[in-house]
Amino acid sequence: MSTLIKIENIKKDYVTGDVTTSVLKGISFEVKDGEFISIMGSSGSGKSTLMYVLGFLDKPTSGKYYFEDQDTSKLDEDKLAEFRNEKIGFIFQSYNLLQRTSVLDNVLLPATYFVGGDLKKAEREARKLLKRVGLGHRIDHRPNQLSGGEQQRVAIVRSLVNNPRLILADEPTGNLDSKSGEEIMEILQDLNNEGRTIIMVTHEKYTAECAKRILHIKDGKIIEDEIVNDRKMANNGDYEK
Repeated sequence: MSTLIKIENIKKDYVTGDVTTSVLKGISFEVKDGEFISIMGSSGSGKSTLMYVLGFLDKPTSGKYYFEDQDTSKLDEDKLAEFRNEKIGFIFQSYNLLQRTSVLDNVLLPATYFVGGDLKKAEREARKLLKRVGLGHRIDHRPNQLSGGEQQRVAIVRSLVNNPRLILADEPTGNLDSKSGEEIMEILQDLNNEGRTIIMVTHEKYTAECAKRILHIKDGKIIEDEIVNDRKMANNGDYEK
């Protein structure tokens, strides 16, 4: 497998007045194409900050971030925004859907900003993906007419519409009951089985074990890089157990 991401000694500090808070304290790791990785840690460990850096939503204070062998520190803000929209799909704990907009239009939102993209092709793909996750009949509904699990499925389809190289999922089951969480993890595992690269942030051990590899983060440092030998498979009931 080729290397998709290479992180070298990434540090992230936040400055408030005279106070500097170090959140990431020298993070280094690589991600191969087709991996499914969980970043696991307690609240305040730095896992969400790391995800924001990986998704180009925040810049590191120092260190190197290579994506597809490209040094991303050399990209200006416009290029970073274009890179983020075309290369990365996001799934958030709070879904981040537009409440007054239909399911289909929510899914198509990233495609409207895709430079040189084919919106009609994106709509055909969106309809196909919504049908695949069991929402073909809810395409004209608004998010407030859907359950939490259904809203998260919309968010997953939205993350796929530009066919990104990487899917970043931030606590994707955090607001869901166990049954809905199991359904979401089954979808993510299926996508990974098709070759999608996924990095998921979670504080839940059983959710993390649905991935193939776990990066344990504590106090801004990776303390363990673990291959999951006893992987939880959502489609056979392991998740709820």
